[in-house]
Amino acid sequence: MAFQLSPGVLVTEKDLTAVVPSVSTTAGGFAGAFQWGPVDQVVTIDSENSLVERFGKPNSTVYKSFFTAANFLSYGNNLQVIRVVNQGTAKNAIANASATAVLIKNEDNYTSDYVDGSASVGEFAAKYPGALGNSLRVSMADANTYATWGFASLFDAAPGTSTYVTDLGGRHDEVHVIVIDEDGLWTGQKNTVLEKFPFASKAIDAKKPDGTNAFYRDVINNVSKYVWWMDHPTGANTSNVISATGSSWGTAAQGTTFANLTSNVTVSLSLGVSADAPSDGNIMSALSTFSNSELYDVSLIPLGDASTTVAIHAINSVAEIRKDAIVFISPDQASVVDNIGTEATDVVTYREALPSSSYAVMDTGWKYQYDRYNDVYRYIPLNGDTAGLAVRTDLVADPWFSPAGFNRGQIKNVVKLAYSPNATDRDTLYKKGVNSVVTFPGQGTVLFGDKTLLSKPSAFDRINVRRLFIVLEKAIATAAKFQLFEFNDGFTRAQFRNLVEPFLRDVQGRRGITDFKVVCDETNNTGEIIDRNEFVADIFVKPARSINFIQLNFVATRTGISFEEVGA
Repeated sequence: MAFQLSPGVLVTEKDLTAVVPSVSTTAGGFAGAFQWGPVDQVVTIDSENSLVERFGKPNSTVYKSFFTAANFLSYGNNLQVIRVVNQGTAKNAIANASATAVLIKNEDNYTSDYVDGSASVGEFAAKYPGALGNSLRVSMADANTYATWGFASLFDAAPGTSTYVTDLGGRHDEVHVIVIDEDGLWTGQKNTVLEKFPFASKAIDAKKPDGTNAFYRDVINNVSKYVWWMDHPTGANTSNVISATGSSWGTAAQGTTFANLTSNVTVSLSLGVSADAPSDGNIMSALSTFSNSELYDVSLIPLGDASTTVAIHAINSVAEIRKDAIVFISPDQASVVDNIGTEATDVVTYREALPSSSYAVMDTGWKYQYDRYNDVYRYIPLNGDTAGLAVRTDLVADPWFSPAGFNRGQIKNVVKLAYSPNATDRDTLYKKGVNSVVTFPGQGTVLFGDKTLLSKPSAFDRINVRRLFIVLEKAIATAAKFQLFEFNDGFTRAQFRNLVEPFLRDVQGRRGITDFKVVCDETNNTGEIIDRNEFVADIFVKPARSINFIQLNFVATRTGISFEEVGA
């Protein structure tokens, strides 16, 4: 009770309702090549449609990355995506074809290096690197040039003077801006209008009636999905420009008359380079972003078409660092596509280059699926699907159930498998920790194994056990944070046990564990431990095991024999 200096009633409350929280186990993380979108920036995607909107449709270069991500999203709705490019060659399309193109990776990069208008690449640049930017055309007109502007009919009225500037006694601040798909790479139809920005302002301090910025640079930068503002028009009379850096056309001081355009501004962007074949180093750098478990809550990391170098990095430098995420790997395409007869040998060779880890899962290959965006069939690595099966398992059961088998292991969108291992090959592969994906006639295509890449015999060589412990460790660790800076005494220890034991009983009731025991008392919190300002809890659990082998014994007996006589 707090000390009081005079008589009175002091009301306090103590919250004893703390519980072990639920934790996310379905969020994926993926780094790959795409045609469009921010580079080296984590973007959360919830569907294939969102993937297309943010990162563009697949082409013949990026389709493996695109469909790995899309296949994962067919099972769940939370994938954190990083676009990777070859940063030595990737460029944004720019307005000045005589200038040197630049790489603007994302909004932070633009704000840091280009928003001041000093890049000398023309009036506009494509929002992101890639050849798609070369299909963009941007045009701008004001009151002085609107009468001869080819896009005038697409706007309701001519630009003139905004209310904001009128109230200050000024004139001629409004401009119209339009973005066109000149070559049809975005829409399939040349010269399709992508965006219109009517009645923007030349005044850096102009406001719309709703209080938002009306300055044309800010309007374009904040709203456009396709272009950045890079500089004032070269065809403008800039006698009234106040900022020497080009960061404003002018300010709406009392009575300002803004300079008119001397001609319409219409520019076709060019010099954009996709560089859709990032190096292993580029991909590894992006994957390293996910090693920070405090910033990025991901549990499943499919790798797409990855070299062993990338796979090793993902295991050792991401999953093993986090201790709460699993990497999903497929062998390289050459091991299973058009490699009849030696698939098992080559898959084992790929696997043996990887480390032993319970935080990694490997399948047997690639599937043939339809690419509706290009009307072709393509081979795609299966790891996006196997990671997706873990999501499906969480949704229909719990993370500690196996994602394999006929109940939860059905693979979607399969025309055929590049390699469907037979029983002999499955035996060979399973000994190495490789989970076969098999097509059974009339029964679908199924993940037919649930091993991790842990080489030593252990409960953690199974996916369901590893994911069980990820859930337990993540949830209990989150709850345990609230014990920090409390006293290490009997009350705190009892409070911790009362917090954890109901959670474990719930997991037990949902078939995740068969038994458990929580030890948190003076036996493991000795005086020495307490004096070091430490707190120890030992949590023992018996994980439930998945069935991998079934033996059915059929015994025929003579008619006159009772079953008791033969031990039945």
